[in-house]
Amino acid sequence: MCGIAGIIYRDGEHPVGLEMTRMLQSMKHRGPDSTGFALYGEPDDGALVMRYKLADANTPRDFEFEGRLRRHRREVESRLLRLGARLQGVEEETPYAFRVSFAYDGDLKGLADLVEDIPDAEVLSLGHSLEIVKDLGDAETVGGQYRLDAFTGTHAIGHVRMATESEVDIAGAHPYWAYPFSDVAVVHNGQLTNYFMWRRRLERAGHRFMSECDSEVIAVYLAEKMREGNALEEAMHRSLDDLDGVFTYIAVTQDALGVAKDELAAKPLVLYESDDLTAVASEEIAIRQIVDHEIETYDPYEREVLVWNR
Repeated sequence: MCGIAGIIYRDGEHPVGLEMTRMLQSMKHRGPDSTGFALYGEPDDGALVMRYKLADANTPRDFEFEGRLRRHRREVESRLLRLGARLQGVEEETPYAFRVSFAYDGDLKGLADLVEDIPDAEVLSLGHSLEIVKDLGDAETVGGQYRLDAFTGTHAIGHVRMATESEVDIAGAHPYWAYPFSDVAVVHNGQLTNYFMWRRRLERAGHRFMSECDSEVIAVYLAEKMREGNALEEAMHRSLDDLDGVFTYIAVTQDALGVAKDELAAKPLVLYESDDLTAVASEEIAIRQIVDHEIETYDPYEREVLVWNR
């Protein structure tokens, strides 16, 4: 079931946090268990932003819970400083989810690995523009909890999830960051039938996965192809030859948003374009939440790849 959406503007920043919340809330019926956002703002003087969590909304609260979170949070900041990161801001988004901005010139994989070596820590995103927010509940609940109505940026993707094959938790929620590649994320609707083959291949190449979700494999696959020199559009075309299954996915980088459908094109996606905006979603009702006039939409064809730059 699930629902996916994406927007990209070509005329500067817009309230993409609020707009994506409206789009996803209109598709709540497709996935009430969790909601996720990958939001792209303008880079802040080259600073990196890391979002991470130390627990879930449904983590049992024993008498040590709050003290354990404080210790682990201090340890995250200590390890960043030890690696030479220059902290610029630390925000507690919820009692268990945090946003850290910092300057850093070293290896992102080593940094993320060191943070995730702390018990219960999971890096949700790391990049100059990308910020992934995801939690349990519908879009209005998550958007309000993380104050996304104040987030301005150029593009975003989102996902509403119906948990059918894994736990209802943040680790199983989309979008997924293409660990350890900066500013690459994916949401998708469908299933990869050769998921385990590609996961093993990517793990042998040194990549790690925090979930058993197909979207995470797609994200790392695309980022690996781009590291080899492919542009996003070329990497997405190659994915249609390498990844088997029935799927539609939306991929984003610091400067672009792309969509791809498999050869059956069974998973829905509706597209709207204007001079300044491109919006895509599983249902047209989502696009109508952010466009206040009559619109014409169309469905991408089978094996079609479309990419837009901001």
